[in-house]
Amino acid sequence: MKDTRQWQVDPQQATTEAVAEAVVPAAAILRQGGLVAFPTETVYGVGANALDAQAVQAIFAAKGRPADNPLIVHIADWAALTPLITGLPPLAKRLAECFWPGPLTLILPASPLVPAEVTAGLPTVAVRWPAHPVAEALIRAAGVPVAAPSANRSGKPSPTDAVHVLEDLGGRIDGIVDGGPCAVGVESTVLDVTVDPPAILRPGGITADMLRPLLPGGRLQGEGVSEQERAGEPVGDPVGEAPRAPGMKYTHYAPSADVFLLPGPWEAQVALLRRTIAAPPAGGTLGLLISEETLRELGDLLVRPESAEGVLYRSGHLIVGIVGRRGQLTTVAKKLFRALRAFDHTDAAMIVAETYPAEGIGAALMNRLCKSAGGRVWPAGNPAYNVRR
Repeated sequence: MKDTRQWQVDPQQATTEAVAEAVVPAAAILRQGGLVAFPTETVYGVGANALDAQAVQAIFAAKGRPADNPLIVHIADWAALTPLITGLPPLAKRLAECFWPGPLTLILPASPLVPAEVTAGLPTVAVRWPAHPVAEALIRAAGVPVAAPSANRSGKPSPTDAVHVLEDLGGRIDGIVDGGPCAVGVESTVLDVTVDPPAILRPGGITADMLRPLLPGGRLQGEGVSEQERAGEPVGDPVGEAPRAPGMKYTHYAPSADVFLLPGPWEAQVALLRRTIAAPPAGGTLGLLISEETLRELGDLLVRPESAEGVLYRSGHLIVGIVGRRGQLTTVAKKLFRALRAFDHTDAAMIVAETYPAEGIGAALMNRLCKSAGGRVWPAGNPAYNVRR
């Protein structure tokens, strides 16, 4: 059991110099081969020196992460990119110049300097430059590229606040830099530029519509949410092979309670919820993960107390999570993981989640929802609402 140290820095209030000073102890731990969690604009990551194979192995042990799941290497200046790759294709350079720092990860040809523990033995490496002052200051102070997956136990919802990291990895890592809540709330887009046309391996904060104008002929693979993803199946790689990017092969983003997705257009989802609330299934407390619009439509059934705080509240025999408006999916994406984690502090036995158009940031949102549900659709296996346990 490690003594997990914590440092708090408010990037909104502190000066650049104050942020740089605050991360010095954490940077020293990274240089010495330790593990430090830190905020990015997407989610919190748990980092190690990307060039230290033993340190990288410790990430997998702390998270309980499968060893064939590659890691993203984080940098904070252009000079740090060169040693990691064998070359920067012109298209990759154009994309990086447009979207870095930011929530775009590029799959590039890896140099021999990058340990196999980072790449899962693949000839490519995933690299991004995060757009967060604390992350940038930490990486620069460490003086090494930082390999960092999300800072949660493998399979659980990603952390968007330092308290989430402490819940999952307290005692397992050396330190946590608390920089407040994350702005985007879902992980970066992973784009493979070693194939033609480029392929989105994981949708995220940079959408297909944002990428397309920079691509030859606007050609792009992997848009939207595939039928495999909707069925909760791994995508993109044959059985037995390492996935090309994080988030492709294994169960992810799942709270303790089973998640079920509402099928069909929004009006049909509301009608199904109305029937479910009127005749709830046996087998434990039911959780609902819905939008503000759905709450208004069901206002006669779901009374929201004036004293309700946070993303969850109890309404009779239900626990209701509100994640924002359907017309503002960036807000829904930002609140999704926080809400899924909040359900773990309740007695919800199952969670029924509203679904959204897989367009723009909605593609990332639906990718995460489909993976958290693992292919389960509401109502659960008519007619008995059988819940897998």
